[in-house]
Amino acid sequence: MVRSPPTATTSELRLRQRNTRILVRLSVFATGMVVLYAIAFERLMEIVEGQSQTFLTGLYWTVSTMTTLGLGDVVFTTIVGRLFTVLVLGSGIVLIFFILPFAFIRFFYAPWLETRKVPSAISDHVIVTSYANIAPGLVERLDTRRIPYFVIEPDPSRASQLHDDGISVFTGDIDDRQTYERLRASEARLILANREDTTNTNITLTVRELSQRVPLVATVDNEASIDILEFSGATRVLALKQQLGHQLALRLNCGTPQTHQIGTIHGLVVAELPVHNTPYANRPLRELRLRETLGINIIGIIGQSRFRPAGPDTVFTDHNVPLVVGTAAQMRDLDDHLANHDAPEQPVLIIGSGKVGSAAATALKRRGVPVHMVEKRERAAKRLGDLSDRVIIGDAAEREVLMEAGLKTAPGVIISTNDDAMNIYLTLYCRRLVPDIRIVSRINHQRNVDAIRRAGADLALSHDSLGIQAVLSMLGGNGDLLMLGEGVELREVAVPQALVGTTLAASDLAARTGLNVIAIQRDGTVQANPDSSEQLAAGNRLFAIGEPEGFKSFSRFFV
Repeated sequence: MVRSPPTATTSELRLRQRNTRILVRLSVFATGMVVLYAIAFERLMEIVEGQSQTFLTGLYWTVSTMTTLGLGDVVFTTIVGRLFTVLVLGSGIVLIFFILPFAFIRFFYAPWLETRKVPSAISDHVIVTSYANIAPGLVERLDTRRIPYFVIEPDPSRASQLHDDGISVFTGDIDDRQTYERLRASEARLILANREDTTNTNITLTVRELSQRVPLVATVDNEASIDILEFSGATRVLALKQQLGHQLALRLNCGTPQTHQIGTIHGLVVAELPVHNTPYANRPLRELRLRETLGINIIGIIGQSRFRPAGPDTVFTDHNVPLVVGTAAQMRDLDDHLANHDAPEQPVLIIGSGKVGSAAATALKRRGVPVHMVEKRERAAKRLGDLSDRVIIGDAAEREVLMEAGLKTAPGVIISTNDDAMNIYLTLYCRRLVPDIRIVSRINHQRNVDAIRRAGADLALSHDSLGIQAVLSMLGGNGDLLMLGEGVELREVAVPQALVGTTLAASDLAARTGLNVIAIQRDGTVQANPDSSEQLAAGNRLFAIGEPEGFKSFSRFFV
């Protein structure tokens, strides 16, 4: 007779029964050890100390010694007694601080996480396959938007730590189909594969066994992996370092002046308007007359990765970038207007020739912009011949090297090393050497954003933030339409009940949250630059720009 293999339910039941037996045996062992030590204490006190102690006192002494409390009211004075004390203390440390916590996690907590399923009532959730790279920032933003999510963590100890930190974690093998079945992957809103390229390929194939329709975003480190992941079934592949390089190149506004589209708001294009080397430089908004001549609305300016509203007397300098809103046709008219003003074709300077710097050089060369690159390692410089018009070998921290590379005449510099401290240092150094140059820098950690702003960077971007924005835009309906800069976001939010019937001025949004409302949607129509006297109604949606803390304050005060 051939037995059919046990079902998953039967296997899980047997595993739980085995783990329960192990925990019971361990508990009996620990209890027996305490009892034996208490009896030994009672006998040693009588034999070597000449004292008569009860078993209850022995139990009290044993527990206080094993737990390292050591109250000191009952002690041994002889050598034998003190050696016994060391034995009890050492075994207590091993048992309580090592064996019992490991056993609890391994045989109770981890199996509970592994067998846990996503409640059937939950759908449209996000599955993140690793709490690394872009995941921490993404999880924070999902929390603020109240989008349910689950992070997969194979290591039970690590999963326990994440759970204690308030992360919605799920323990299971990332290449196991059962993990995704328990997570109801087929009902998910999006799955993010953010591990190594090879592992992401395995994840993609595993998920596609369950569902062909669920959106799956995969990150890649090597551009050669893009085709493989797309062939495996990834909905979208994010080569973040390469995309970051392209973004840095676009934000220089060098070569022929043109607007840089960074998003849309219900059919309206949101774009950056270049100022450097254009007739708009060093002129106030009232003199530009863009609204009267082209129908373009200027909603604010971005300077040092911060958004500020623009008023009639706002003067546009080489170090800020106006943010404009208009139709696609109006943007083309603006580009035609800008094209009549030729910019000098001086080489752009790129410091750092890794994946980000190389991608930036490639993007600039495609636009016909000359590029000079600084590379400290002579061996690495040999591969830059096709990317750069000139490669200067030397340390970018030396003034002579930067001057030889053309810092004095460059329209802008891209700083793209993999070290935040070095990027901050070079930003400050370049700003001091050439105060009016435009500096766009890469940053790796959010904690360094304020530092690089103070150093003088006109714009700072990170590949993690770029990935977060890309994922959020795929989720849809969240208003994350563009990448303004590190720590600056545009979101679409519904008018909360607390603000219905009030005006923008009365709501005091800017003062209480730091957010600036740049547009209001009413009945499918978007009105840019709303007046502060506009009354808010139920069903309206606000398009607001600000920092993540500002949106947290918005939820805390009004939602």
